[in-house]
Amino acid sequence: MKQSIETLCVHGGDHRFPDSREALSMPIYQTAAFAHPDLGHSPDRFYYTRLTNPTRNHLEETVAALEGAEKAIAFTSGMAAITAVFELFAPGDRIVASADLYGGTVLLFDSISKKNGLNLELVDTTDADAVRAAVTPGTRAVYIETPSNPMMNVTDIRLCAELAHSVGAILIVDNTFLSPYFQNPIALGADIVIHSGTKYLGGHNDTLAGFICLKDDTYSEKLYKISYTLGATLSPFDSWLMIRGIKTLAIRMERAQENALKIANWLKTQKNVTKVYYVGLPEHPGYAVNAQQSRGSGAMLSFAVATPELAQQILAKVKIITFAESLGGPESLITFPATQTHADVAPEERERLGITDCFLRMSVGLEKAEDLIADLNQAMNG
Repeated sequence: MKQSIETLCVHGGDHRFPDSREALSMPIYQTAAFAHPDLGHSPDRFYYTRLTNPTRNHLEETVAALEGAEKAIAFTSGMAAITAVFELFAPGDRIVASADLYGGTVLLFDSISKKNGLNLELVDTTDADAVRAAVTPGTRAVYIETPSNPMMNVTDIRLCAELAHSVGAILIVDNTFLSPYFQNPIALGADIVIHSGTKYLGGHNDTLAGFICLKDDTYSEKLYKISYTLGATLSPFDSWLMIRGIKTLAIRMERAQENALKIANWLKTQKNVTKVYYVGLPEHPGYAVNAQQSRGSGAMLSFAVATPELAQQILAKVKIITFAESLGGPESLITFPATQTHADVAPEERERLGITDCFLRMSVGLEKAEDLIADLNQAMNG
């Protein structure tokens, strides 16, 4: 029976767990290894937890169901998942990627992928003509974030899929900011979807995780082997935490999005706020594209203030909102990308993107919106 995404969040994939005695909560199979019945016969499906584990397998089935994927593979972090994806490519392969990406991804490109011989071309993927010019017969993959981190740029997933596939390349989409609750890139033509599960999927700032979601079986065996060869597969306990977090994904995303829109509209009224970046605002340049390819705008926003001193004042004076680097949990967090998430990006590139000393990123949480606005107001104007 076809289930809504809200129901899938609560029940996951196959919620009849093996040997669970009908437990409502998926058991934590906290074991490194599984017994073999006799020589020449391996236990059914499970061998060694680095390879397979019932708790992690249930999580992977759940995430695959949410993304409309053939398979999902769980990793120890989002960066571990991204690293595994780039192991699909060989020296000399050319990859076109969004110019505005999470700083950790840029660091991976600059310090490891280029060393390994990959040719990476960063382009403004919000510009259709720029993508058309960049995607050539020698391109092996197009890699995008949408909305992007931290500028909230929106890239047309369908267009990128069409251009990538026209030259035999694949489309890889980092879907962390909207989560599968609001956006499903595979349905729009993506071949691989990546998540930092640490963020909205886990949703409680208490565990690290990453996911690769695959449209079909083309790369599933290879990526599975990469995952256990690297040794970056998610532990049973962290898998259980992720399963628990996903159960409330739908209601968390709805509440956080509602709060984000209220805060974005309030920020627009502040004389010392020079720009607000939130894809749920009709004046956002990517508003129409985002509305066509997603079911929401999420809860991530950024804003620029008049002076670096004011940015520092806000970070020092917030009381309910926490000055911290992550996102996607119940607590609202505010981040200074220039020295946190994008510290490894070259200063001139940060400046070009707009990541200045006046720029702040906010992960809007589940508190009452009016309390968050009051906190920003006292920090900014008090």
